[in-house]
Amino acid sequence: MNDSKNSSRSQAQFGLYESYPPPQYKGVATQSLYITMRDGVKIALDVMLPKDLPSGLKLPAVLIMTRYWRSFELRTPSPPAKAPMGPRAPIADFLTSHGYALIAVDARGSGASFGNWLCPWSRDEIEDYGEVVTWITNQLWSNGAVGAIGISYEGTTAELLAAAHPTAVKAVIPQEIEFDLFTDIVFPGGILNEWFMKTWSDSNRELDSNRAPRDWGWSARLFVKGVRPVDADKSRDQLKQAIAAHSQNPDVYQAIHGATCRDDPYGRLSITLDDMSVFSYQQRIERSGAAILGWGSWLDGATADTVLRRFVNFGNSQVAVIGAWSHTGDRHASPYGSPKATPVPNLESQWQEALRFFNHHLKGIRDEHISDRILFYFTLGEERWKTATVWPPAGTTTQRWYLAEDGMLSLEAPAAESGADAYTVDFEASTGTTNRWHTQDGVTPVIYKDRAEMDRRLLTYTSPALTEDTQITGYPIVTLHVTSTAADGAFFVYLEDVDETGKVIYVTEGQLRAIHRKVSSEPAPYKMFVPYHSFKKKDAMPLVSGEVAELTFGLLPTSVLIQKGHRLRIALAGQDKDTFARIPVEGTPVITVARNASHASFIDLPVVQRNE
Repeated sequence: MNDSKNSSRSQAQFGLYESYPPPQYKGVATQSLYITMRDGVKIALDVMLPKDLPSGLKLPAVLIMTRYWRSFELRTPSPPAKAPMGPRAPIADFLTSHGYALIAVDARGSGASFGNWLCPWSRDEIEDYGEVVTWITNQLWSNGAVGAIGISYEGTTAELLAAAHPTAVKAVIPQEIEFDLFTDIVFPGGILNEWFMKTWSDSNRELDSNRAPRDWGWSARLFVKGVRPVDADKSRDQLKQAIAAHSQNPDVYQAIHGATCRDDPYGRLSITLDDMSVFSYQQRIERSGAAILGWGSWLDGATADTVLRRFVNFGNSQVAVIGAWSHTGDRHASPYGSPKATPVPNLESQWQEALRFFNHHLKGIRDEHISDRILFYFTLGEERWKTATVWPPAGTTTQRWYLAEDGMLSLEAPAAESGADAYTVDFEASTGTTNRWHTQDGVTPVIYKDRAEMDRRLLTYTSPALTEDTQITGYPIVTLHVTSTAADGAFFVYLEDVDETGKVIYVTEGQLRAIHRKVSSEPAPYKMFVPYHSFKKKDAMPLVSGEVAELTFGLLPTSVLIQKGHRLRIALAGQDKDTFARIPVEGTPVITVARNASHASFIDLPVVQRNE
């Protein structure tokens, strides 16, 4: 594949050099109401249609299904003829202006909906959305075709809608979501994502009390009164009843805090995180035949990993996109660019691509740019888009770098029978509070500052200056041979780029809790490109004092160009204090990393041949 030629083609796909269709309508007409589910629970939804829609005209519908209030009651008068969705980006206004009905739904047990929210994406919640689709298709304005779009929680509901109603749902656009809840957000590498889970849990609790969460910022708390009641609830009695029921919603943080393994139950429920994960719905989503436009970012949690795993596991028609932006897609996140830069494509162009996709699949407006299976990915450092139809991309080979003496990385395997480095875990080590995990609050930008100073707290290995430009695209895989003074521990590995001035640029990371180090020989639940750790109780293996343990695990995928003259660096840590739980809770372990002929430690990098 000629990457440079494909770059211009891929940017054209995003519409950067093409005209977009003009809006057809101006203004939004909104009706807010309850519909009753199979068990009597009333679900709140807003129906937003183009204002002054001609009588008898049939429209496709797009759903946004949310845990974060479908619409907002403001302390000041709401803007006339606008979608009442509060501080969200105005995607609803955009889609209705182009001839779509936009349906916003409060998840069961949230917002103005009745019932209880027992866990993320419960079976009842997903079934509710299927009933909403049936209701939509019976409306006089409906053409019978339904799609869904959303970011984060709303992106997952968008994808799961294909499983909820496989006949009417024709196209879904899940953005910045998780494929596997255990590994992607709750326990990356088996280590509790403490900051996010606590922050998200607290935010949900405030929402359920009908208060704008603190992490939305002071302006939202100043202007947002609460969730918007349905039109008929003039007295707000129904809203008060719904909010009162929400006080019984389980606390997410408490539900997961006692868990360690993948097969541990979620709180008091007889389900696990797997039961809520997208991968568990694969067969139903595939049977729907719904087309998928999936978005992710190399720097937003594990969302790029989600895009790749969906691409290789699901047989649905797919356009897959991996860029370099924050969780909401509106801020550039490449460590090689300015955090104030506009992402490419910008937010408006992202919406235009969503419109192009929906027009193709929901309106039958055929578009030659819409492929049945294509992946667009952004290469950091080069700051260019590329395309692939298979993964890994054609021309990918493995380049192995060994941990060597004097803090070096070497292409030569160690020949000496001895050689090791001791490291006392520094529990003040951190990747900061603007990292790939913190952006998932929907507010925080992704900013990785020069890592040179922080690397002094870590155990590092650095290569000689590279003699040619090197494109790393895929999943780096690290193998460490270690001993520890503790029976458990967290192992963080960072891949970094050191430029000629000594500036250290974060590229990607991977982590593994030591007790989960066993590489399982059982079939993985889905195709993956890294060693399979089951994270199940039966495979847990405490470290044994004085005994060398092998830790082999994948880093999160990336695509990056390391320039000639720069150096590669592998940095090892035992803690990321502003994000992950401390393991062990007490004590200060000393770990020893072997780097000898009997116990070589190394990293395998997926390098793509460049054809200039």
